[in-house]
Amino acid sequence: MQHLQPQELASWLTDADRPQPVLLDVREANEVAYCALPGIVHIPMQEIPARQQELDPDRPTVVICHHGMRSYQVAMFLERNGFEQMINLTGGVAGWADQVDPAFPRY
Repeated sequence: MQHLQPQELASWLTDADRPQPVLLDVREANEVAYCALPGIVHIPMQEIPARQQELDPDRPTVVICHHGMRSYQVAMFLERNGFEQMINLTGGVAGWADQVDPAFPRY
């Protein structure tokens, strides 16, 4: 598993020459309703085991949560289940608000 800082993800998302990652947000629905990065795939953490077939195991996948702990656990789980390009967003959406977008809602 790789780890990615929010600034690194922001650069990646604006790089037209680089294939875009899946942005897998594993927070709860109420958290995602409050704030979310554009273009996410939302699957709450508890639903990952039953819904992992909805994800492409060969695509780079950045897993996102509030602070980076749930996403780390999900990335580890998916990696053990054959997903080869798992990336944890260090600091989660809180880190995104701190490092990339100060106007991003915080909770």
